[in-house]
Amino acid sequence: MSETKKTIVVVGATGSQGGGLARAILADPDGPFALRALTRNAGSPAARRLAEDGAEVVAADLDDEASVRAAFEGAYGAFVVTNFWAQRPEADVRRRTAAQMELEQAGNAARAARAAGLRHVIWSTLEDTRPALGGDDRVPVLEGDYTVPHFDAKAEADRLFTAEGVPTTFLRTSFFYEAFLGGMGPVRGEDGTLALTLPMADAPLAGIASDDIGRTALGVFRHPELVGKTVSIAGAHHTGAELAELFTAALGEKVAYRAASFDEYRASGAYAADEVTNMFAYYVKAAATFTGDRDLTAVRALNPGLQSLPEWLSQHAAATVR
Repeated sequence: MSETKKTIVVVGATGSQGGGLARAILADPDGPFALRALTRNAGSPAARRLAEDGAEVVAADLDDEASVRAAFEGAYGAFVVTNFWAQRPEADVRRRTAAQMELEQAGNAARAARAAGLRHVIWSTLEDTRPALGGDDRVPVLEGDYTVPHFDAKAEADRLFTAEGVPTTFLRTSFFYEAFLGGMGPVRGEDGTLALTLPMADAPLAGIASDDIGRTALGVFRHPELVGKTVSIAGAHHTGAELAELFTAALGEKVAYRAASFDEYRASGAYAADEVTNMFAYYVKAAATFTGDRDLTAVRALNPGLQSLPEWLSQHAAATVR
């Protein structure tokens, strides 16, 4: 019976990470958890689909602490994620940076979680890149004193949950496979050949499908002993050359790997080129630690259905090509 289940509030339940967790909870009707989907627009088609599938859908906004506090009331736990890349009104863009937005929203969520007495919060976070990248002349400082703001602000926000005494698991994610659908996949040149161009030299890239972040989060909720722990996750580790081989196999035609320099990628005109290039600089400089902390066997223990990149490409390869 649903009333005996522990309610998990999922922030961003119509988005990528939150959506993956929402679907995972709904796909386990005999499991211990019930879904309360938090979304800014409870009338959106995606929110209505969740309601039709059995979710409790609640309208709340991370910028409105009172609404989040009300959404958390009576729940067992919550999955909290912020979206650095969210489209924002121009007035909001002028008022605060995206990093400041993430910190403010994380603070609202942490205070709301404490006030509601939540017993297990998962905060979707990342490493602070500044210790690795600080002082590197190839890496410009962005948004004040950050090197990779969408990493560093989340890492700074970790302390907000700790300071509020919120029982939190810090879930460190990695590069989304879905980025290959958003412009980072193979590009067909004028000569008709395909090339995968990334500024990562021969370093390994830790990647994961966004759905697997949600499925792994569900595994974390099943293990309350992970409160207070940092859990770093990925679905695979591949060098650029290995990625090109996997794309070749999935597409049925040769994909060459082209290792761009940081300066070349920064000047490429790619979306958020400075931020993304700094991110790859971190992946390269901290490769051993970043991939080493993401033990695939440990992740698979939390999420037995963890997708390899070939499995993900079997469904999405064609759509990655530009």
